[in-house]
Amino acid sequence: MSDSPFTDLDRPPLNQVALTRALVRPGGLWTEITVVDRTGSTNADLTERARAGAPEGTVLIAETQVKGRGRLGRTWNAPPRSGLTFSVLLRPGVPPSRQGWLPLLFGVAAASAVRRVAELDVRLKWPNDLLVGDRKLAGILAERIEDGAVIIGMGLNVSLRPEELPVETATSIAIELGASTAEPDRERARGTDRDPLIRAILREIETHYRDWIAVGGDPDAAGLRAAYQASSATIGREVRVELPGERTLTGTATGIDPSGRLQVGEQTLSAGDVVHVRPSS
Repeated sequence: MSDSPFTDLDRPPLNQVALTRALVRPGGLWTEITVVDRTGSTNADLTERARAGAPEGTVLIAETQVKGRGRLGRTWNAPPRSGLTFSVLLRPGVPPSRQGWLPLLFGVAAASAVRRVAELDVRLKWPNDLLVGDRKLAGILAERIEDGAVIIGMGLNVSLRPEELPVETATSIAIELGASTAEPDRERARGTDRDPLIRAILREIETHYRDWIAVGGDPDAAGLRAAYQASSATIGREVRVELPGERTLTGTATGIDPSGRLQVGEQTLSAGDVVHVRPSS
């Protein structure tokens, strides 16, 4: 079988030169964009670059990722060029107590970009998933490393077909557009073009990140907490929270506190405390 990137004409490769010209500019957040054909994990690779002194704003995109990781070590894989698999390096000069907002900020930005480009009603499941309805469209993983650096990775399902989904609770932009429009070919061509998607996502991240940094990481002053709660698929629902040690908590998710933790009834939960959050019915 040919290894040409053009073997699957429905899934063209990303153009590193074009993305760099569009997104890397003097004074901007993004300083370097690299597109690789294949890697184990973009988060792991970018961690190595960060330790070697890579600057803030370095972006690594993989057309194929074979050892993708989600929260709590869960695996994530997809066919070549069927999604957007990328990581970014940030060095936020804000108090560590506020850095827990970074994956939520990333989610707000990505959901906003996908809503605009693909015209899908994308919502946020606390702490780190993008949903369409109750199906997972994307996952986010943030990892703090030494010297104040944070690596944030995302896997977004773009053109996956039903038979390619890793689990039955997942979805893709192509599947949702095919199900929601009377003109699926036209809509799919627009909404599943990865180039405008990655450009829109990175631009949204830059805007939200700049606003958040400017106020010292205060999520309320930046409008971040309000934006997250407005996009949340979790708040206001009866949820069943699975905790370590096979413990569970049920109740109504009432909000996100100033530290980015989920409020369920009288309990406040951090992402590290939780195995799963699911609707209770």
